[in-house]
Amino acid sequence: MSHTLDQKVAVVMGGTGGIGAAAAHRLALAGAHIVVVGRDNLDHAQATANALPGEGHSAALASITESATLDELARTVRDRYGRADILVNSAGFTQPVKHSNLDALTDELIDDIFKVNWRGQFAAIRSFQALLAESGDGLIVNVSSISATTGIGSNIAYCAAKAGLDIMAASLGRALAPHVRVVNVSPGVVDTAFVPGRGADFNDKVAATTPLGRIGTPDDIAAAIEACATHLKFTTGTTLVIDGGRRLG
Repeated sequence: MSHTLDQKVAVVMGGTGGIGAAAAHRLALAGAHIVVVGRDNLDHAQATANALPGEGHSAALASITESATLDELARTVRDRYGRADILVNSAGFTQPVKHSNLDALTDELIDDIFKVNWRGQFAAIRSFQALLAESGDGLIVNVSSISATTGIGSNIAYCAAKAGLDIMAASLGRALAPHVRVVNVSPGVVDTAFVPGRGADFNDKVAATTPLGRIGTPDDIAAAIEACATHLKFTTGTTLVIDGGRRLG
């Protein structure tokens, strides 16, 4: 087993979700100490941390829509570990709305989508910027979506927020270099419960029209996140598509 991330500290926002938990597991296997961050269930976050391989893991709560809690989280990580080397932004939220139903995409829902899927990621980065820069080898990985470029997704606002996230990676890739790298991973459909109402029928239809013949797994995306930390050291300000060729259809 390769421990290429020994002594590194990785903070995983949305660490109890499908992709977040898978990323935490892979980074822990590589030797990192993981801070599993949930939104409102510390027991769940702690159970996720306890199940990780290795040692030195912990759990915490923070809301990406409440920047004061993110600042407090950064202070807690500094006090406990003295460092943070990797920030994984895997928290997110969406709600299915037909793209043709403009009235259903209300102002309130648009604001909620952007708060959770763009502003929250920026706020987490802002809170951890100093710690990541001090590492000298800091890494931010945001979970985007191919909906950012295909315009096909759970709703139009979600597509727009993810497009904004990709542009953020380009902007911050310049602004935070050379001490912090910023990379987005961009999944297609992933086998999680992230989008309400999507079940086996939807997944089967998508798999049938995906060149590699299946939908993604949380571990597919986690493997890309791990690669950003362990192998793709000369990569920043860009988005890696991990979709089985879905966007080609």
